[in-house]
Amino acid sequence: MNKQMALISAAVLSVSMLPTWAEDAPMAEMDHSTMSGMDHSKKTDKEKTKAETMDHDHSKMDGMDHSKMKGMDHGSMESMQGGSAPADARDPHANSGGYSIESGQYALPGPRILKLADEYNFGMLLIDRFETVRTSDNTSSVYDLQAWYGRDYDRLVFKAEGDVDDGTLEEATTELLWGHAIATFWDTQLGVRYDNGEGPDRNWLAFGVQGLAPYWFEVDITGYIGENGRSALSLEAEYEVLITQKLIFQPRIEAEVYGKDDLQRGIGSGLSEVALGFRLRYEFVREFGPYVGVEWASKYGNTADIARAADQDTSETRAVAGVRFWF
Repeated sequence: MNKQMALISAAVLSVSMLPTWAEDAPMAEMDHSTMSGMDHSKKTDKEKTKAETMDHDHSKMDGMDHSKMKGMDHGSMESMQGGSAPADARDPHANSGGYSIESGQYALPGPRILKLADEYNFGMLLIDRFETVRTSDNTSSVYDLQAWYGRDYDRLVFKAEGDVDDGTLEEATTELLWGHAIATFWDTQLGVRYDNGEGPDRNWLAFGVQGLAPYWFEVDITGYIGENGRSALSLEAEYEVLITQKLIFQPRIEAEVYGKDDLQRGIGSGLSEVALGFRLRYEFVREFGPYVGVEWASKYGNTADIARAADQDTSETRAVAGVRFWF
């Protein structure tokens, strides 16, 4: 027995030491009958009986009738799955109220309970400037506000700006616009503008864009088409520099351009007026902040000529003090 085991071990070792190229080569036929000590005919009676039993069992498998297996009625698989869907079946992936598979309609009536963020209406009122303006020979008041109500993509926008001198409304501009979001931080605006105060009233069709430019510049550009071929362009831009979380320095520029003269309102064609100012605001809370500042305003072109003819100044320095708040 020990001699047989030694021969087997030697054979296994010799095979394992073959070079790797020998793995792909076809194996030569092996004559098991010549292997010393490996007489497969010498099986014990127990082993022979077990082998014969296994051969006998497998031979019976060829004649097995699988259709007679108890409980395996493949024809009733449809009933195992529940059969046809009921008329009020609902799609579990439907996003509201359920969906009828057969009718193709929503099975449960009524509105959706779930609402997304852009389906709610919001509103805001911002008084950007509510200030007293002091020049070398006069004191007046200025208001500049904007309000909106609606959703993220569509909203109603209201703008109002004016000057009040000695209790008299000298100049006022009121706009009612529809705003629609076209990009992140940017809205298009379309509506009407109404000018009143000294001189005749004017009506305009307004269209423009408002939003947050790169580097956090707040920009509002609006074009206007009025009666009798009048046209105008307004540009406002401001930037906020946070000195601290509550102390804010705000540069601001405003310019107006008109397409034709309007002598009754003291406006000339071309670049009409430019105002550049700086305001320092302290916010006790985000919704409320008083400020002080200085502003320089100049008239240009035909507008400056009309002002000189009326013995008015074409430029002035203004000291301002006011409050900014919103809710």
